[in-house]
Amino acid sequence: MSEEEQDSPRKIRLAKLIAGRGLASRREAEEWIREGRLSVNGETTTEPGTVVDPERDHVRLDGRRLPPEPPKVYYLMYKPRGFITGRRDPSGRKGVLDLVEDLPQRVEPVGRLDFDTEGALILTNDGELAHKLTHPSTQVPRHYVAKVWRTPDEKTLLRIAKGVRLDDGPSGPCKVRVMKTTDEGNSWVELTVTEGRNRLVRRLMQAVNHPVAKLRRLSFGTISIRGMERGQVRPLTSEEVSRLQDLAAGRAPSRAGHGFREKKGFAKAKPKIRRGTKLALDKKPSKVKR
Repeated sequence: MSEEEQDSPRKIRLAKLIAGRGLASRREAEEWIREGRLSVNGETTTEPGTVVDPERDHVRLDGRRLPPEPPKVYYLMYKPRGFITGRRDPSGRKGVLDLVEDLPQRVEPVGRLDFDTEGALILTNDGELAHKLTHPSTQVPRHYVAKVWRTPDEKTLLRIAKGVRLDDGPSGPCKVRVMKTTDEGNSWVELTVTEGRNRLVRRLMQAVNHPVAKLRRLSFGTISIRGMERGQVRPLTSEEVSRLQDLAAGRAPSRAGHGFREKKGFAKAKPKIRRGTKLALDKKPSKVKR
């Protein structure tokens, strides 16, 4: 943190302010600043590191005042395969944010799931929480099931659990077990990792000669897609948000949400979602529902 930011606790980076007002992600906001679209107290700035006091400084985007900070919203999506997590794609592929265009607030994904992976994806406009949840120091657990080629033996499972050397450094310790084998001699493997590195599970299994054919993230932190259908989105309950906040603060998953008290502004109970859809491992993807 700069000396200027330390002098006034109200001062924050300009890009963070733009993102907090629900106008863009921090990365997009930095691009806008470099393009000269932002002014502070009547003077154009092109420095992404500019800090401002939201209560005293007059900030404008393209000559217009910034809107007030929107209320924080939190959602869980069962991301289907065939969608990118980013907002833009040079190849023109569809993104998960295309599925939530009707939400009242602009949201961003917490972390990423690659194009061919489905499962739990948190969406929010709470940039601070998203940053903490994806920071390596918090070690938020991600729970996956993967269909892999052949069946890893005990020696290979132990190797995975201890960590495997990858091109960007060794993987951290994780939990892993074989759930079931298929008639073709392949298997379904359950893994819980605490890192958010790009395509980690796929690269991890490839490194031990058991490449992934299908991959599903069952939960992020303690938030599960149990009972949901592919493409479905639901708001998080206040208790679930409390659990994520505890995880972001470094509390162990087993203790996250303890001492929770109901807060206004969140769903008070689990939203009704269609039941009776068993999360079968080999179930074919259903049509994406908007």
